[in-house]
Amino acid sequence: MIGLEVYLVLIGIATLLSMYRFFKGPTTVDRLVAVDIMTTITTGLMVLFALYYKRAIFLDVALVYAVLAFLGVIAFARYLEGGL
Repeated sequence: MIGLEVYLVLIGIATLLSMYRFFKGPTTVDRLVAVDIMTTITTGLMVLFALYYKRAIFLDVALVYAVLAFLGVIAFARYLEGGL
């Protein structure tokens, strides 16, 4: 199995790429997608920590965070669309 360090490096690279898109994105939609990617990365990081520390509570927190992040992105997308 691949070590934790490899996963952390890959997550770091993905975070840097999504932050680049967030700051450089020419449109607001690009920035919204970058934020959605960062929330997905954060959820994956929480799951990784849950596996590493063998704590199921981190999985519960990751699930709640993922649902709230999804609802937030959907609400903001509807706002950008002009449909609230």
